[in-house]
Amino acid sequence: MRKLKLDELNRATVSEFKAQEKLPVAVVLDNVRSMHNIGSIFRTSDGFAVEQVVLCGITAQPPHREIEKTALGATQSINWTYHEDVVAAVQQLRADGYKIIAIEQAENSEMLNEFTPDKNSKYALIFGNEVNGVSDEVMQIIDTCIEIPQFGTKHSFNIVVSAGIVLWDFFAKLSL
Repeated sequence: MRKLKLDELNRATVSEFKAQEKLPVAVVLDNVRSMHNIGSIFRTSDGFAVEQVVLCGITAQPPHREIEKTALGATQSINWTYHEDVVAAVQQLRADGYKIIAIEQAENSEMLNEFTPDKNSKYALIFGNEVNGVSDEVMQIIDTCIEIPQFGTKHSFNIVVSAGIVLWDFFAKLSL
């Protein structure tokens, strides 16, 4: 077996990517502090062809060298916006028809493996700050909360790992 070369991967150009059908998901970053995490989430969002990334609060915005280190150009392909107020951003997404879902460990959260997204709905998936998680103000206005099952000794996954797990799950369930 041999690894494929980059020119054998048949990846879309940025303009082709922007025109293709997208996963009906907006990724919301609620006060994410690490620019490497932000860039990685852009790259993961590109990989699963999400509709948009919404940056909120202290979350840094492109263009920035530290974001690009991990985004590897995905800030050019993914549609993104910035909102200082995360609650206002989430309320706008709701008005635009998105179901609002926090990715968090919370009372009455639904385990990711038990959650079935509706193929006729759009979803705003909120990923929170690396230390404090999804902000309390946002938790008050969500439609539901999804938790990733964990079986080890640690309390949480890194935000980028969480985004990868959840986006893959949504992609797999919505693409069947």
